[in-house]
Amino acid sequence: MSKQHPPMDEFVAQAREWLAGVAEPRTASAWGEGSDSVAVFENWTEEQERAETDRIRAYERDKFDAGWGALTWPAALGGRDLPMSYALAFRREEETFDVPRRTELFSVTQQLIAPTIATWGTEEQKDTYLRAMLRTDILACQLFSETEAGSDLAAVRTRAVQKDDGWVINGHKVWTSGARVSDLGVAVCRTDPQAPKHAGLTVFLVPMDAPGVTIRPIRQMTGGASFNEVYLEDVVVSDAMRLGPVGQGWKVALTVLAAERLDSGLLGLGNADRAVELARNRPQPLTGLERDAVGDLVARSFVQRLTSMRVAAALVAGADPGPEASIGKLLATDTMARTSEVVRLLLGSELIVDSGAWGTWAWTEHVLGAPGYRIAGGTDEIQHNIIAERVMGLPKEPRP
Repeated sequence: MSKQHPPMDEFVAQAREWLAGVAEPRTASAWGEGSDSVAVFENWTEEQERAETDRIRAYERDKFDAGWGALTWPAALGGRDLPMSYALAFRREEETFDVPRRTELFSVTQQLIAPTIATWGTEEQKDTYLRAMLRTDILACQLFSETEAGSDLAAVRTRAVQKDDGWVINGHKVWTSGARVSDLGVAVCRTDPQAPKHAGLTVFLVPMDAPGVTIRPIRQMTGGASFNEVYLEDVVVSDAMRLGPVGQGWKVALTVLAAERLDSGLLGLGNADRAVELARNRPQPLTGLERDAVGDLVARSFVQRLTSMRVAAALVAGADPGPEASIGKLLATDTMARTSEVVRLLLGSELIVDSGAWGTWAWTEHVLGAPGYRIAGGTDEIQHNIIAERVMGLPKEPRP
């Protein structure tokens, strides 16, 4: 007998009622009012990042405790065991209220790391971390990329050597978002240097306050420091912190990366819409070249939205979206780049001189930050390979 779910209209009405009790409805501001920030990556100090993380965490805990935070998860973990369509419906309602906007760290914890632990973790790890992560009592970051192992994740050099009943980890990770406010890091390490590079990896859960863990912010060309490098020097973890079998770290990492692509489909659309509004509110008529660029951006934004809807439809149907997620990621980075081009055309010198005018100089944050997403969340080259191999049937890239 199939489980009965609440009628969707009743579910949405209840969600709206709860949201109205904790936040004000989001209203569209008139052009020239409110914040003109279009930053791709936030430029917070450590104190600001901690304060904002605490603010988001308080809302996420309230949402979880009220039964709205882990809708697709089993009841034993605080969820409601509902289909993905209900989670998407709640998300649409949530976007209409002025609730704290989750930073990347929250998505990584709840949508990437928690499902990976559910798939690969021991029963003890599931009991310890799953509910805590879904409620955001514990936040986790990715310790994947290295200076010579970004796109080629299997080339990591961070070593984990077994000693007694634990492991000693030494290495250096880069481009880690949220490291300063994370409780755990999920680290891909090389445990067998003699094995083929995809076979000699193991994943560990590393406490970010463990002795030997050093976090240093990376200064970006935007002026901020959204990312960090993490040094691991003789960091000792017990074998209970190993996630998945020894030597199976590549498969564990792929579980994380697959979820990461699913979360990228709507990137950049908000700023694309803002660029269209910028065009509507310029003091002078647009030139033909400017009109063409704006129209092209609108059309491509619709294509990106439609692709995201295809991914969502696959998830609702319980299917693996597969290459559509990679196509969505490529469309997102393309939208961001074309948004930058439209803004450069519309603003000209106003983009590089801070005149104090609302909605002008602020766009430097987008223009300087957007190129980063060609690397973040899986490089464009990796997405092209996935599409070439899985959609076009081309030969796989040779592996050493």
